[in-house]
Amino acid sequence: MAKAKKIIRVFSLSLFALVISGNLIASQVVSSAPGTSIEILHVKGNIVPVTADYIDRGITQAEKNGASVCVIELNTPGGLLTSTERIVERIMNADVPIVVYVSPKGAWAASAGTFITLSAHVAAMTPGTTIGAAHPVSGGDQEIPEDQMKKITEFSAMWMRTIAEERGRNADEAELAVTESKSFTDTGALKSGLIDLRADNLESLLAMINGTTVTLANGQEVTIDTSDYQTNRNEMNSVEQFLHVISDPNIAYLLLSLASIGLITEISSPGMILPGVAGGISLILGFYSLSVLNAYWGGVALILLGVGLFVAEIFTTSFGILTTGGVVSLVMGSLILFSHSPGIEVDRGLIAGVTIAISAFMIFVLGAIVRGQKRPKATGSEGMVGQTAIAKTSLTPMGRVLVEGELWTAMAENDNIASGEEVIVTKVENLKVWVKRKTAG
Repeated sequence: MAKAKKIIRVFSLSLFALVISGNLIASQVVSSAPGTSIEILHVKGNIVPVTADYIDRGITQAEKNGASVCVIELNTPGGLLTSTERIVERIMNADVPIVVYVSPKGAWAASAGTFITLSAHVAAMTPGTTIGAAHPVSGGDQEIPEDQMKKITEFSAMWMRTIAEERGRNADEAELAVTESKSFTDTGALKSGLIDLRADNLESLLAMINGTTVTLANGQEVTIDTSDYQTNRNEMNSVEQFLHVISDPNIAYLLLSLASIGLITEISSPGMILPGVAGGISLILGFYSLSVLNAYWGGVALILLGVGLFVAEIFTTSFGILTTGGVVSLVMGSLILFSHSPGIEVDRGLIAGVTIAISAFMIFVLGAIVRGQKRPKATGSEGMVGQTAIAKTSLTPMGRVLVEGELWTAMAENDNIASGEEVIVTKVENLKVWVKRKTAG
């Protein structure tokens, strides 16, 4: 009996050990199974620093998740060289296969987009898309000096050739995209050996790349498995989306223009607060965008000079001379704003619209001031003498005061007067009032 119990105990322990061993083996098999998740990134618009940050974050996430492949859906007119260099370097040194897919129909991968597409392990395009035109261009009306342009073009062409050769693509055709601004349709790019395949949609693309073997930067050969996959769309987060939106040159220019209008309004009518706050915020965001886009600060200085001349017109009777100078300075600054940023420029129609809008705004403000000061009073200008006014700016001794709801240029008698103090009008002459500090009692 005791012997039987011993046999049963040994059998039970053996069975338990067998079950545990089976579970361990099964868990090892599951854990060693290749990853079948696919990371999808989506890039649309100019290639700017936040785009490079987003792609870096997305590829890093794909590496951490053990993704089978990372697909970058691309639609871009181009962008900054520095940001393009970061993206290409990250793609070519990724520890996960990278597929760049130019989509949807009608999309393009121009300029910087060409470098990015050709740097991928697998390059694909949707029917009806284009690629190429990667010749360096100036961002404004100013032409890049011939010797400098030659150096930039030679560097870009050699870089394009290096990328194409590394990925086994047609280096000669790739180089023509830089030296001759050659563009290719999806069929032309496939025939020229610049891309690997054409796919109608993402599902078709994933089916076509299944079983493709690529070599990573570390020399490891990896076979892409998309036979049983789950996609994970890793979109830009809200902060990245916001920064990408304001990194558009047209948005940056609009922010700078709104800042100008807001600050001019606040200066011409002190105490309104909202225009000043909105203008200040727009100015800060505008400066961020301009710095990101590598704006030419000579252009920024001309735009700010134009704003200064507009403000000076409000406080000085120049019969429109300062406003004219402000308009000229604004237009010149706008045209050369991105002259040092190849591929980045402000729409000419937007420049014309903003210039007309600011000019009309200045005419309205100056007209309102002149009409207010020339409006006949029932008692005549002499009737203002003795009236109480409020200093809207410091009178040192010249400034502005609010009299009967109207802003007047004022001259303080005897001493300086701080903003906000009550004063008494002592004389009115030539659209200007003389005031003195109101005594207590």
